[in-house]
Amino acid sequence: MTDEAVALLRALDARGWSIAAAESLTGGRVTATLVDVPGASAHVRGGIVAYATDLKASALGVEPDLLAARGAVDPTVAEQMAQGVRRVLRADVGLATTGVAGPDPQDGHAVGTVYVAVATPETAIVSALSLSGTRDEIRTRSVQGVLELALTVV
Repeated sequence: MTDEAVALLRALDARGWSIAAAESLTGGRVTATLVDVPGASAHVRGGIVAYATDLKASALGVEPDLLAARGAVDPTVAEQMAQGVRRVLRADVGLATTGVAGPDPQDGHAVGTVYVAVATPETAIVSALSLSGTRDEIRTRSVQGVLELALTVV
């Protein structure tokens, strides 16, 4: 349980909103971090781990042409993942993480290149993160990054 997760669930409670997460490099950690908070079931709808690139299209509705042209590590992909998980899981807020945790670069992107996105009924925002550290540290800081971004708009 993190302070960001607690604060985000409080903010969701104040608005009467639900939340869902679309995750790639974080592999379910965003959803797990949220459900670690007692009472999370009042707001967390669920999560989709779309680790494979093709699942971003088939499960979340990311445009296949976008994935073919830019790959999975892209700000527009992150935004479409967040919008897609909102739609698929019928949540007010969608979170998304996509990027390269390592150990090797992917599709020309350096290890630590991460995009996090938040979509609400009112807006969608994306943040680029340039992280360093071990694979685990990058994944952990990606979770923190998407939760912090969500706190700016919820």
